[in-house]
Amino acid sequence: MECVGVTMFLLMFTLFLIFPGTDCKCTECVSLQATQHGKVGDSMLLKVETHFDVQNVTFQGSWYKIKPKNTLLVTFDNINAIPNLRLENRPEIKLPDVSLNFKHLDEDTQGEYELQINIIFPEIPSPVAVTKRVTVTVSVPVSVPFISKTPESELVEDRDNVTLTCSVEHGTNVQFRWLRNNLVVGPSERHTFSQDHGTLVISPVKKEDIGQYICKAQNHISSNLSKPAELIVFYGPYNLAVNSDQGMKTEGVFMVNPEELVFFECIADSNPPNTCVWISKTKNGTEVLMTGPRFEVKPYELPQGKEFLCRAFNNMTKKQDETKFTLVMASLDRKAKYSQEGSALSPLTFITISSVVIIVCMMFVLLRKSCHPRRMMKTIYRRPMTEQRGLHRSGHEDATEDFGIYEFVSVPGKMDSTQASCRSLAGLDSVKDLHTTIYDVIRHVPETPTLSLLK
Repeated sequence: MECVGVTMFLLMFTLFLIFPGTDCKCTECVSLQATQHGKVGDSMLLKVETHFDVQNVTFQGSWYKIKPKNTLLVTFDNINAIPNLRLENRPEIKLPDVSLNFKHLDEDTQGEYELQINIIFPEIPSPVAVTKRVTVTVSVPVSVPFISKTPESELVEDRDNVTLTCSVEHGTNVQFRWLRNNLVVGPSERHTFSQDHGTLVISPVKKEDIGQYICKAQNHISSNLSKPAELIVFYGPYNLAVNSDQGMKTEGVFMVNPEELVFFECIADSNPPNTCVWISKTKNGTEVLMTGPRFEVKPYELPQGKEFLCRAFNNMTKKQDETKFTLVMASLDRKAKYSQEGSALSPLTFITISSVVIIVCMMFVLLRKSCHPRRMMKTIYRRPMTEQRGLHRSGHEDATEDFGIYEFVSVPGKMDSTQASCRSLAGLDSVKDLHTTIYDVIRHVPETPTLSLLK
């Protein structure tokens, strides 16, 4: 009995291999695009690709709309197709092609569809069931979106929240995206979005939220941008500092000339601008000197080393900050001030100028050594006579061309050329008395060169 059971199992397994018409393998016999997008009023074809010979097989099946509600659309076989007569916009099937065709799309067409088909192959006794699904979207093109802000009043940093809403007059299946100064705004601890990103909530607002906001509305078939909406936030004061164009400042200490009128400015990053109060500090307490961003001081009226304080207050944020400085009177040279301001560049400038001067001097020395006329005269007339004889005997063209008697004649005119030519070459050192640096060289070639000239 055990042998009979094993034999039957092997036989069934062999039949399974011979007839591969199973559901798992036949899913490749039919293909259908999973998602298709359409526009209201247009047509749409849910194309079914069959990878078998439809003429040699028998098949039947149905199309269903399973979402948002389950509805039978059409029943078909390879002889005819029976539509659901209760549907107003009935889809069509032209056998043997089982593709579903919509002539006119509307918003009710949108949903999820399912194809159920049974295929009977000649070599397989039992039918093969195949199921395919496709999601259909039908959209209305989006119009230009617009942005609304709540609240519409001015916003204060760390105190107020703001809600930005993007809306469109026309459009379906719309998704929104926000940009601030052309950069995408993403979710964070202070930025939250609705499901379609049409609403952006910032809680609380901060200085970095300031900018121009643009909303982009899009669906599967169109997209549009809104006009920029400006978001203004009151903030500060930040980075409070006191500056002055006169005197020199070193770590909160200003050194000024006693005879000069000095102006100080209290500067801070703030919106709106701060209200500044200038206060002097003494041993007995403090004294309010004036109100405003600019402070005028006459140093000769003040004692040495007096401390001042600038207090900045933002009337909208109700925040304040203060910074102090010390005023010291000293006789300053304006050039010293300017040299201090440019001290960062002075070492580089000094190195550059020094390098240029050294290079120019080196070039001048090299040119003087190589081109000075006195050295040329000494080089030529101290040439060994043996070398001259060797050149004459070799018979080369260069030696022949150099043959002759050379005279150096001064040009400026302190002595005439005749006197210069008559000087003895042996007394060459006397040329130093001529006080001239330009010479003319004259070569005389004798008609019949003799050996006595070379000795």
